Order: sequence, then structure tokens, then C-alpha cells
Amino acid sequence: MERVQIKPELIRWALQRSGKNMESLLESFPKLPEWETGTSKPTLRQLEDFAQATKTSVGYFFLLQPPEEQLPITDFRKTRTARGRPPSPDLLDTIYICEQRQEWFLNFARYAGFEPLPFVGTGKINDDIVRTAAQIRQTFRISLDERKKIHTWEDALRQFIYQADANGILVMVNGVVGNNTHRKLDPQEFRGFILSDPIAPLVFINGADTKSAQMFTLAHEIAHIWLGKTGLIDAEAADITQDAIETWCDKVAAELLVPLDIIQREYKADTPLDLEIHRLARCFKVSTLVIIRRIYDAGGISKDRMWDTYYAEYARLMKIKPRGGGGDFYLTETARVGRRFAQAIVLNTLEGQTLYRDAFHLLGFSKLETFKILGEHVGVLS
Repeated sequence: MERVQIKPELIRWALQRSGKNMESLLESFPKLPEWETGTSKPTLRQLEDFAQATKTSVGYFFLLQPPEEQLPITDFRKTRTARGRPPSPDLLDTIYICEQRQEWFLNFARYAGFEPLPFVGTGKINDDIVRTAAQIRQTFRISLDERKKIHTWEDALRQFIYQADANGILVMVNGVVGNNTHRKLDPQEFRGFILSDPIAPLVFINGADTKSAQMFTLAHEIAHIWLGKTGLIDAEAADITQDAIETWCDKVAAELLVPLDIIQREYKADTPLDLEIHRLARCFKVSTLVIIRRIYDAGGISKDRMWDTYYAEYARLMKIKPRGGGGDFYLTETARVGRRFAQAIVLNTLEGQTLYRDAFHLLGFSKLETFKILGEHVGVLS
């Protein structure tokens, strides 16, 4: 049986970028240690299977040396762990598919005569935080009183996404790569990213994160669009960063979701802090971490107590196991690609402007029946 000449360093590189260790793959590839040392070579079929297991293109294994993969967008992440490690295949593939969707939508929008959105790139990092947040609320018609009446984080997030979508932003929420449930995204690596554009700004939210955290991510991403800045983020209200853009976006997002004057009125200093944190988190539909920071901003607690409480709450949240998936497939599919994008591509395909093959690739499925039902779900087909 013919063996493939592969450089051992490419085997080691594929393992490292996949985030897997050798022990986890030994059952499927018992000769893997020998491939890594160069004392044995895989067959072409074994190499193809190994490429699939490590989420690596087969073509990479025929290079002279491992490629240096770079993020295609600016890295605004704050944590050293996230910034220090190479981007995972899951993150890169997610960015690439979103770039393809945005490119398609831009061509569609230009053909349809869409005008640039009036708010993209109008902000500056020295703009007043309170005034900017008020402008966003007015533009998107965000009512904090209405949000308080919403019973669940899921419904509050869905409404927030709808408001962004209605104002021309492509919003995509997914916890996996495409529709591949075996490739789950890691919120510890990133919480979202922004592909800013005057006509078709796109925001991606890591759906594997909590709903309350996703609220802050979307608010932070909208602030990025106000500045016209593309980038990868791991936004959280209490994070410390030296980056002026991230500092400004964090402050705008916090003020957008939990205005300082309102938290000053709402906060009850005579109530136990942990109870008050959870009450206010339910009220504003944001994470408890955001509330802790805003209580500090409002002068309710000292800086030392803020950080002690923040780290304790962060540790508690990390122990909570995320709930399983499920639910309405088409509701999930619409969230994954965004209602605005789904409506456009279904309509354009039905008009014969986009090939079904290309539409299926961008939507992430291959069945015509699924396409038709999605069209019904987003109101294009009846």
C-alpha cells in the first residue's frame, strides 16, 4: 500500500492547531507517534481521516513547512490566553463563512440600490459615552421599560437582535461552526466579531455563551459599528484593557444596557449585595458581571469589593454547565444566518439571481425542502 511522504512537523502542527492531544487520537490512529517522529508514513486514506479529525485541509500536509495562519481581522481580545494562542480552525472557518455571506449580501445590496447606513463610522472614541448610548437607543428604538417587562433573557436577546436587524445590521448567532454540531465554538476563545461595512455591517455572536453575556456582546459590537471598526472581541463590562477602542465600546455597551442614572435610582444599598445583583440582572436582562460593574460605577460599592465580588461570581458562572440544544430547527437556523440575510438569499435564489448550490453553501445545508421551509419561516414564501 502506497505511503504518503509527510514532514513530521506538519503532523505536530495539525495537532497543535486542532487543540487535540495525541492520546485522544491514538485509538483511531495507532501509528500517530511514528508519523510524528517520521519513522512511519500514513496512507493517503489515513491522512485524509487524520485531516478530518484535526479540522485541517489535506493540502496543508503537502507544504514544505507549516503555514503561519493569521486572523483575517483585528484582534481586540483582552485576555492574554486568547490573544496568545493561534486561532482555532473553528474560529477561522466561522470568520471565513461570515466574510463570504457579507460579500454575497454586499453584491445583492448594491444591485438592489441599498444606501449606506447613516450611523456606521459616525462615532469617535472621544465622544461622550452617555450621549452615544442615547443615540443608539433612539436609532434602534430600544426601550428599557419594555425590556423590563420581558420575562426571559432569550426573549430580550431576540428582541435586541430584531432591533439591530431592522436597522440594517446582519446579526448571526451560532454556537457551532456552520451546522456542524461536532464543532462547538469556545466562548473562552472569543465571544463575537464585527465585520464593519457602510452598507452591510455584520456581527457574529458566539451562541455557546450565555444569553445574558450575548446581550453585552451585541451591545459592544454595535458600539464597534458606530466607530466603523472591524475586529474580534471577548467583551465583558468589568474587563481592564489598555486599548482605547475597547474601553470606549465597553463603556458605551454598559451605558446602553444599564444607564448609570437608572442604576443609581434602582440600586438598594440596604439589600444583601448578592440578592441585589441577581435582581438587577433579571431586571435589565444582562449578566450579573455587568451589574457588578455598574453598581461600582454608580458608587454603590468600593473598587476592592467590586473585584472580590466579580471574581467570585465569575468562578460561580464557570461551574454552571450550559444547557443542551434543541428547540425549533428553523428558529435556530434563522438565528445562525440572520433573518435579514436569510430573507435576501432566499428571495434572490427564487428570482434566479443566485444558484441553489451557492445558496445552500452559504446557508449551510443541502436540502431543497429545508430551503423552502426556511423561506416560509422568514416570510419570503407562503
